Amino acid sequence: MKYYTVHISDQAVEDLDKLFDIIFNKYRMPNTAFKYLKELRKVIISLSRNAETYQIQTRASLQQYGLNVRRINYKKMAIIYTVHGELVYIHRVVPQNSISGL
Repeated sequence: MKYYTVHISDQAVEDLDKLFDIIFNKYRMPNTAFKYLKELRKVIISLSRNAETYQIQTRASLQQYGLNVRRINYKKMAIIYTVHGELVYIHRVVPQNSISGL
């Protein structure tokens, strides 16, 4: 089994922080915010074992991240990433319904 190093971009960290802030402050659901982000991070870390399992995306709005861009979903969020050798680079973590507007 091949293992990958997962790197989360600054933009993806901002995406996660913003998501946490919305759930925690706007919706006033602190327990949900912590649990949701914990599970989302588990999905991201799982890419260290199965990054190339997911299909390469051909959607035009995702091509800005590279020709080999992939995505994995967690609930209503899409994790957009690329694989470079043994490195998985997480570009963004965005709502699935906003992908066409990236």
